[in-house]
Amino acid sequence: MEESWTSVLMANQSEGATKLWARSGQGRGKGRSNGKLSQSPRSRHSSPGQPEEDRMELGTEYRMELGSGGEESSWLEASPDEQGWDRDRDRERERDRDKDRDRDRERDRDRERDRDRDRDRERDKDKDRGAANGQTGGEEDTQEKGGSSTSASHSTGSPAPSSSGTDLSQTSPPSLSDQLLLGGGDAAGINVECRICGDRASGFHYGVHACEGCKGFFRRTIRMKLEYERCDRSCKIQKKSRNKCQYCRFQKCLSLGMSHDAIRYGRMPEAEKRKLVAGLLAGEACSQNSGASDLKTLAKRVNNAYLKNLNMTKKKARSILTGKTSSTTPFVIHDMDSLWQAENGLVWNQLVNGSPPHKEIGVHVFYRCQCTTVETVRELTEFAKSIPGFVDLFLNDQVTLLKYGVHEAIFAMLPSLMNKDGLLVANGQGFVTREFLRSLRRPFSEIMEPKFEFAVKFNALELDDSDLALYVAAIILCGDRPGLMNIKQVEEIQDSILQALNQHLMSNHPDSSFIFPKLLQKMADLRQLVTENAQLVQKIKKTESETSLHPLLQEIYRDMY
Repeated sequence: MEESWTSVLMANQSEGATKLWARSGQGRGKGRSNGKLSQSPRSRHSSPGQPEEDRMELGTEYRMELGSGGEESSWLEASPDEQGWDRDRDRERERDRDKDRDRDRERDRDRERDRDRDRDRERDKDKDRGAANGQTGGEEDTQEKGGSSTSASHSTGSPAPSSSGTDLSQTSPPSLSDQLLLGGGDAAGINVECRICGDRASGFHYGVHACEGCKGFFRRTIRMKLEYERCDRSCKIQKKSRNKCQYCRFQKCLSLGMSHDAIRYGRMPEAEKRKLVAGLLAGEACSQNSGASDLKTLAKRVNNAYLKNLNMTKKKARSILTGKTSSTTPFVIHDMDSLWQAENGLVWNQLVNGSPPHKEIGVHVFYRCQCTTVETVRELTEFAKSIPGFVDLFLNDQVTLLKYGVHEAIFAMLPSLMNKDGLLVANGQGFVTREFLRSLRRPFSEIMEPKFEFAVKFNALELDDSDLALYVAAIILCGDRPGLMNIKQVEEIQDSILQALNQHLMSNHPDSSFIFPKLLQKMADLRQLVTENAQLVQKIKKTESETSLHPLLQEIYRDMY
């Protein structure tokens, strides 16, 4: 149990009183004190008929036994020096009480600021829900033109300082990679996971997004100067196991940038905060032009690499689906007979180590899905090698990023080949209807339906190839993949790509203010889609004896799940 301020002060007062009393006795005594304390009964609080034992308990006081001929100093008598010391003690106690009151007021102000931020987030969430539901009436326009500059700054990832009392947590937002969604959340009021353990973050604490548990753990460690037993196992810190190894947990806090100094920014005097914010904005203005130019160059390089290495671009696919390309009319596959005709008449990608075409329709469709996936993995590998900074990573990190990112990237590009009725296959030569895929027996009928549901919502964002190029690059360069050796380097590359994507979207989609946070949300949906797909593949492997999985896909799924 922690000692209260009251108990600490009382202990100091008792000790000081004993020393003062001994000093006054020595000053008035005729002999030298031998320093011995004894207890003597005083009966001024007792009645004449009271037992001796009770009188001793009620009136016991310490007194000083002096040397020969010495006088006994009284506890109740105080010299002028003692009175001065008492006044000093009283003034010290009053100063301590003033400090306590100041701390209480500061805590109240902090809690009020937290409540204000929570209310702002709720307003942002409500506004974004209305935008997502198509509520574009006068009320939403009024909110956007009125006092919702804070919401706009949150959704675009750029600071929007106010004229007075600006909080640094709003004017200097965390890096863009911190906004990647690994859980649910709305577009404007983004819910971010704790960088330490993966739990839901409650805010920006000590310089990073962290949950209440990791925030309290870091605060206790710093304030109490705790030292943990060294561990060399580099333990994985997760929500359920974060308390098992405190050493590795604290090291992860430090490695991700948690600092006790970061908390002090929110408690600066208003003048100091305005001065600091002005300096930050001035530095940002100086580097804005050169930074924007660098981001445009990065976006152009990524887009060129995408167009060079990806065979079926969205522009090409849309021209086929809409009938704008008269030279290419896809063969429609809507039943078993048309599928076998397409097998004989179309040029398909083949798997070198895969199974040959199978007469059982569900198994055959599963085989064709593998053909397309393996070919796209090869294309994405070449595209990743062209992303600036990717080849500078450790080879192990390059492999890890591709293993964990290719399926998310594939499912992000797949909507380009889809509409609500079906999808293009065989490099645009064929078109498989959605109803035909639904008619397959389970579990094969479950392969593509979730992808169609995702594609309908994703295509509503109306991205083009230049948008997709940066988006796919950001998916691949994700710094939270398990087993990365240099997380910081990966996150720096991804931050640059995300900044380029944000800038490009503002230029390419000026009327869609929420498109960037919506794309961040789609990253969470893609992860869920990949997880469900992996579970379905494992189910097919166990229940369908006639199916086989390509070795490359076996390696990917084995390491992922």
